[in-house]
Amino acid sequence: MSRIGIKPVPLPQGVKVTVSPDLVTVEGPKGKLCQSYVPEVEIAVKDSTVVVTRKSDSKQAKAYHGLYRNLINNMVVGVSAGFTRALMINGVGYKAELQGKVLTLSLGYSTDFGVAVPEGITAVVEANGQKVVLSGRDRQQVGQFASEIRGLRLPEPYKGKGIRYEEEKIRKKVGKTGVK
Repeated sequence: MSRIGIKPVPLPQGVKVTVSPDLVTVEGPKGKLCQSYVPEVEIAVKDSTVVVTRKSDSKQAKAYHGLYRNLINNMVVGVSAGFTRALMINGVGYKAELQGKVLTLSLGYSTDFGVAVPEGITAVVEANGQKVVLSGRDRQQVGQFASEIRGLRLPEPYKGKGIRYEEEKIRKKVGKTGVK
């Protein structure tokens, strides 16, 4: 039995879930999210919870059971509270600026990077341009955009320069000593 799939998803106040034969729609204060699902699982709304059950005991159905339960849970959390991801920018002269819907990053290259902030994500620059906070209702979209920004200048292990997640710890390496 799936330990994750058997847990019902609680619905907070103000969140409404509708289930059609191949689509789940979750509406809340922060917006609306939709997710299609496979016929190996059944999704039902009972009282103030969403219950996901599987139709068979095949290996694929068991995998889908936990997957769709977690996807629905992420949708419920996203439309009620939202998701946030913070990025720290370390390095001399490294900074971020927000100009409208374009995030401009100075990362030690000869030119600056201009990254368009996707629809559904809000970006805020804090701490003198050293911290970028991304937030939105879709967990996958927020994480993907944060990963793309981090990929512009990965943190290096000698001085720690680059873009890292706020909770990420960079293990520093010892450089050359120059002694024979």
